[in-house]
Amino acid sequence: MCGIFGYVGHQSNAAEIVLKGLKRLEYRGYDSWGIAAVGQTGARIAVKKKAGKIGGATVDDLPKSTLAFGHTRWATHGGVTDVNAHPHLDCTGTIALIHNGIFENYEQIKKKLIVRGHHFRSETDTEVAVHLIEEYARSMMFTKAVQKAFNDMKGLNAIIVTDVKNHTLIAARNGSPLVVGFGDGENFLASDAAALLPHTKQVHFLEDDEMAIIGVNAIMLFNAKTGEHLQPKKQRLTWNVRDAEKGDYPFLMLKEIYEQPGVVSDIAANAAYVQTHAAHIKKSRGAYLVGCGTASYAAVAGEYLFSKIAKRHVNVAIGSEFGYHLDFLNRDSLIVAISQSGETMDILESVKKARQKGAKILALVNVLGSTLYREADYKLMIDAGPEKGVASTKAFIGMLAHLTLLAYAVAGKTNDGVAVLTRAVVSMKKVLSDPSVRKIKKLAKKLKKSEHIYVIGRGLSYLTALESALKIKEISYIHAEGLAAGELKHGPLALVTKGTPCIAFLPDDETYGANLAGAMEMKARGGYIIGVSHKPHEVFDYYIQVPTAGEATIMPNVVVAQLLAYYLTIERGFDPDMPRNLAKSVTVK
Repeated sequence: MCGIFGYVGHQSNAAEIVLKGLKRLEYRGYDSWGIAAVGQTGARIAVKKKAGKIGGATVDDLPKSTLAFGHTRWATHGGVTDVNAHPHLDCTGTIALIHNGIFENYEQIKKKLIVRGHHFRSETDTEVAVHLIEEYARSMMFTKAVQKAFNDMKGLNAIIVTDVKNHTLIAARNGSPLVVGFGDGENFLASDAAALLPHTKQVHFLEDDEMAIIGVNAIMLFNAKTGEHLQPKKQRLTWNVRDAEKGDYPFLMLKEIYEQPGVVSDIAANAAYVQTHAAHIKKSRGAYLVGCGTASYAAVAGEYLFSKIAKRHVNVAIGSEFGYHLDFLNRDSLIVAISQSGETMDILESVKKARQKGAKILALVNVLGSTLYREADYKLMIDAGPEKGVASTKAFIGMLAHLTLLAYAVAGKTNDGVAVLTRAVVSMKKVLSDPSVRKIKKLAKKLKKSEHIYVIGRGLSYLTALESALKIKEISYIHAEGLAAGELKHGPLALVTKGTPCIAFLPDDETYGANLAGAMEMKARGGYIIGVSHKPHEVFDYYIQVPTAGEATIMPNVVVAQLLAYYLTIERGFDPDMPRNLAKSVTVK
């Protein structure tokens, strides 16, 4: 979940290059940050690291150097302090290491190293790895010491190491993502390919148990287990630098919200691709939609869509729970694995377990070359462009658009699916119009001091309620709950008191009357009812209009929730791009 960036080349401002790279990666972790620069040969490695976000930090106090690497941390072992920030140094200050993942057996190794005279400064598992390399380097080549230490580490890890002698970055991964970038007289390393876009589009994504030695003029690859030399599999990135920048928007999240109509338009305009993937679903005897967090809500939406449109049952599982669904899998099963990053550890673990049962994998993923993309038998790109706001917006809408098209394609009605998506684009643009946004801003001002918000819906609107509540709580820190409207009387209604904000999604479909009944139940207990619907109703205390878009009305409804969550966050003085305790790519279990 951490951000990693490294540079080795001919430019003497390596630390500045790395700092800019880390700022592009800070959405992957922002508890703390740090940079190591190798200056004069033979001298100690210079390190600057701080708890908190990078903000306006500079590296003017680091020496001029042509090799540097850095890290933005999402804390696992050890609190958020300057000392626990990466990079970590060995006892001599001549070896530096950064790490992503969890070093599961660090305690046993640390005890042995203490006996051998090593001194530890931090509470982290990471620092143990650099001392282990130091110990091995006393009796073998540095590259061999790194290889041996990496193979001693249990768990899913990525490490990057440098020393003062060799002027190289040495990287190895097992589970946690790393990508190397090929330049001209300079080379790069990152945990996310998007960070490499200003420098190069030629990349190689490291596979599990691959080790890279990155120098000024060459990148050499090896199998970390056997030492066998490997050839890189170069890929060309298709995203542009400006796609990953804020532009004129104050925050990335707002930019990504406004990009959503264009994302859905592009998906609708290139609908022919769904025929092949629809055939895979139709051929399977048992299909699973698997996702985590927001992607899991897309999966449940897919279950409704396939049932309603294609008259076909698909199973749904949360990625972290999928291991308990494996008994039904066989070689005729199809796993539709849904992920924005393609690096979500629970999804990757699910895919590996499904493969062991012989199942095929269809990846619905937003990142070309990601681990999930490479692991899948069939690849379906979300094509939402880089999404850097931690709270997913356009990638989620892209997931819904693809699942809607797939459901129509399975039913043999792809053109109808395109028409529905086209209506959704019109409706989203209406929600994003100035009058609509002003109304949502006004609502945010009214609700900003709320302690609890309840959101209800039925059918696809139940998924809208779940996703709406997630967006509100993950960035504004207001407690929000998404509820099936029919379940209110089975317990949750006890929480509704006078003035409690209650958001009710009432699209123009078969759930309208039942959803309205839920809103009336909350109103009768004193709830403040916010109606999101195609038409007003007397039960609403506040009304936001959303034009009907058939089965795709979930998309503009979700846009309302995204905007409300965003403006609640702004009103409460928080950063919507970097919510506390979270990170964009969840690469730990």
